[in-house]
Amino acid sequence: MTIKRIILSLLTVVAILFAGASLWESWQQPQIQSRLELYQANLLLHAQEWQPQGDNGASLSNARSALLGEQPLNSAFEQYQEARTSAQINLDKANNQLKQLQSEPVTTPATPKSQSEIAPITDTSRLRQQQQIQRSRAQLQQLIAELDLRLGLLQVQQEQTDAAIQTWTKFQQQVNNQQQAVLADTAAVLIGLWSDPPRIFPDAEQLIQNNLDGWFRYRALSQLYQLQQRQDALTQLQATEQQVAQQAVIKLAFIGSLPAFGGIVGVGLLLILGAQRLVKGKEALLAQNEDARWSTPWTGETVWQVFILGFFLMGQIVVPLGLALLQIRPPAGSGVRVQAFYILTTYLTVALGGLAVLYFSIKPFFPLPKDWFRFNLQGNWFLWGLGGYCAALPLVVIVSLINQQIWQGQGGSNPLLSLALQAQDQVALAIFFFTAAIAAPIFEELLFRGFLLPSLTRYVSVSGAILLSSLLFAVAHLSVAEILPLTVLGIVLGVVYTRSRNLLAPMLLHSLWNSGTLLSLFILGSGSV
Repeated sequence: MTIKRIILSLLTVVAILFAGASLWESWQQPQIQSRLELYQANLLLHAQEWQPQGDNGASLSNARSALLGEQPLNSAFEQYQEARTSAQINLDKANNQLKQLQSEPVTTPATPKSQSEIAPITDTSRLRQQQQIQRSRAQLQQLIAELDLRLGLLQVQQEQTDAAIQTWTKFQQQVNNQQQAVLADTAAVLIGLWSDPPRIFPDAEQLIQNNLDGWFRYRALSQLYQLQQRQDALTQLQATEQQVAQQAVIKLAFIGSLPAFGGIVGVGLLLILGAQRLVKGKEALLAQNEDARWSTPWTGETVWQVFILGFFLMGQIVVPLGLALLQIRPPAGSGVRVQAFYILTTYLTVALGGLAVLYFSIKPFFPLPKDWFRFNLQGNWFLWGLGGYCAALPLVVIVSLINQQIWQGQGGSNPLLSLALQAQDQVALAIFFFTAAIAAPIFEELLFRGFLLPSLTRYVSVSGAILLSSLLFAVAHLSVAEILPLTVLGIVLGVVYTRSRNLLAPMLLHSLWNSGTLLSLFILGSGSV
């Protein structure tokens, strides 16, 4: 074995261990999907407060009812209850895991050995696992506290005041840290507002403003102003809420109608293409280039080198270490714009490093065969990309629903999604958009579809190469809960590329997917105002 292969082998072991640790850590984190459902419930609550005025009031009310359903308040309550139950289940799991780790005896060597012979995995590994579980547990406890405050307000609106007071009182009894103590004070304010007779705390308005948002803040402030008989403040609050409610209806219509339309088109495309494949066989559109492999001038060792050196080493060691040595990191408490710019800079550095490794790895084989890394502005690449996006919508949605049942709200998500969800800032959104909708599709499609997929056809069939490259594409995102959905998306990207033989097609599909996701996150995040 050559020195090069020894180094690659050692780096591969490190990469596998790192990926395993990252996937394990993601398993302890909540999915973004769970939060998205709550954000959508918040928009639903805002929208159901809208009272259309004027000559078209009746028709607009009917349209609102058709969009929101018969009982939007009940739907939102059920959504919050499900989130509360899921969070409690995951908290119980975390507590049991922590108890199990603490009860296990520390493993020590049977006979004294030199320090160099002892693998440093037992105590360090246990401590790391405990820290991860403790962080996850703290996040879940905070989430449950926030959900309890909101569930009580939902119960009040359903005329279940006694149940609401019981919910808030039970939460107060379970407070175990300073951060939850602030929420417990807010719970005391809410209990006072809906008690008989009511009690108004001096700092009631400030606590409501600081610890409640969106529809929940409006409900609590409305009750407070009524009890204080502050009619001017109440009138202004109601006028503001009507504006927010009208905007919420528009947002719900947008995020519901466009994906639904795309999904319907996608189902139609899948049925038509499937039927055509059965009837026409090898002459069908999906059979185009189905078995046409690439002429690959390099061996698997080159592929190995590109992914270990270009993807793992650059992305997980060289760039992070370089940024740490240069002390380039967002300052504590930095705004979302700074974080967005830091993410973009880091991603571009990793991408350029990875593409440099790719270039120098395949440079000895220049000139490449003509079917490699094809970019052709002519042809039907746009239709392939757009059609692939529509086809991916129903497939990924179905798999995501199954995935939710498997992981029960856990499994982590891309941290960029959480930041985008909270980033109600146009500059930050523009930076996120450039990162996710332009930089990511170019880099990832060049690497996974442009290089990896064709390289694999030297050893396996085109279908096998699509599946393997899609699985690696999903795992590379280092989130357990995203593996199944991203594998399905990767398969669609692979089919689009192998049939079109034009990298512009999967790049367009990838960009549309990320753009739609970011836009939906921004709209949903705007519901908490």
